[in-house]
Amino acid sequence: MNKIVLSLLLLSFPLFGQLPFNEELSSDLKINSFVYGTLLKPATPTSTLAIIISGSGATDRDGNSQMARNNSLKKLAKGLASQGIASFRYDKRVLTLMRKGALQEEKLVFDDFVSDAVAAAQFFIDRDQYDKIYFIGHSQGALVATIAAQKVAIDGVVSLSGAGQSIDQTIISQIELQMPDLKENAIAAFNTLKEDGSVKDFSPALASIFRAEVQPFMASWMQYNPRREIRKLKVPTLIISGTKDLQVSVSEAQLLKKAKPDAELVLIEGMNHVLVFIEGDDLENSKSYNQTSRSLSPELLTQLSSFLKG
Repeated sequence: MNKIVLSLLLLSFPLFGQLPFNEELSSDLKINSFVYGTLLKPATPTSTLAIIISGSGATDRDGNSQMARNNSLKKLAKGLASQGIASFRYDKRVLTLMRKGALQEEKLVFDDFVSDAVAAAQFFIDRDQYDKIYFIGHSQGALVATIAAQKVAIDGVVSLSGAGQSIDQTIISQIELQMPDLKENAIAAFNTLKEDGSVKDFSPALASIFRAEVQPFMASWMQYNPRREIRKLKVPTLIISGTKDLQVSVSEAQLLKKAKPDAELVLIEGMNHVLVFIEGDDLENSKSYNQTSRSLSPELLTQLSSFLKG
């Protein structure tokens, strides 16, 4: 499928009318000084827009980072376009700041990501081009979407591979499995961070979690309990999890469903964290994080299309 990149200033009805039936329209947009992304429109006019919010780390609009390149969110956007749904996906603020040489980790807080999602939604609401606007939050982005949806008038939320526990509980559970001797040390460090806003007494083995520069962000993130936040939503909510997800198990999605019984829960057999189908073992699963050739889970598109068009 050919891709035509156009500036918004060049979009006009005569030009649009000349496009072949099967071509998408892709436009780079600057929402503000922190939010840069891509608006992908399907070949035929649509009244529905999905704003895609990426997961943790310095992740770009396509779902890629320095450690993993799989184009998961680019595939998601193109898949939605094939279903007649427009999408806007954007680079994480941390990546934008890194590219500008302006990243100050100690000043970054979780609510910055929420503000970016709200700004993106409000941008499109103000332009009144779409009848329905949804958030699709992937991994950490699921919590961002859940909180942002409480602050801006959108039509629904998709929690895609989102955690059901707060980040401190998630990390403690991982430490218990991988480094059980450090569990109590981690619990004590998180408790101090929660109470005092900073912590100095922790094992050197946990330095990547508790180094001084990231403590403000961690403290701001751990104050949010995904179950409590999803319970606050007043809009239709879809919770999706894959049975081959090595990072966020289906039990997390079930926690979210228990917290919000009126949400729709979909467990996709064989789908992993980067949204592709895995037939084999964990090695195949891990390799897929750096494979751009794999196709998006067809069931994921089916479920998203049904929810977003419903």
